[in-house]
Amino acid sequence: MNRLKRLIIAAILLSPSALALTLDEGRQQGRVGETLSGYIAPRAEDKETQALVEKINQGRRAEYQRIARENRLTTDGVASIAGQKLVERALPGEYVRGINGRWFKKGE
Repeated sequence: MNRLKRLIIAAILLSPSALALTLDEGRQQGRVGETLSGYIAPRAEDKETQALVEKINQGRRAEYQRIARENRLTTDGVASIAGQKLVERALPGEYVRGINGRWFKKGE
């Protein structure tokens, strides 16, 4: 029984969802950063980072569309407003892409 419990725990810990990169981890590791467009962008080119970017941006896009419909705005307009706020709220040490398209660490 003890061995079975260990195998189950190992399977859970090694499942793809358990190993998936979170947005906070991606930010802290400098693998992703916020942009003024309202979407995150990859700073690393590995599959895990790319999957995170796709997942987060897909969710954001859906939410921006919902807000735009409810308020008779464009999706791009909502995304732009959100992007400005997300860049402003980024924590020190996290990367953001400036208006010039260059990455910089907040607080530097």
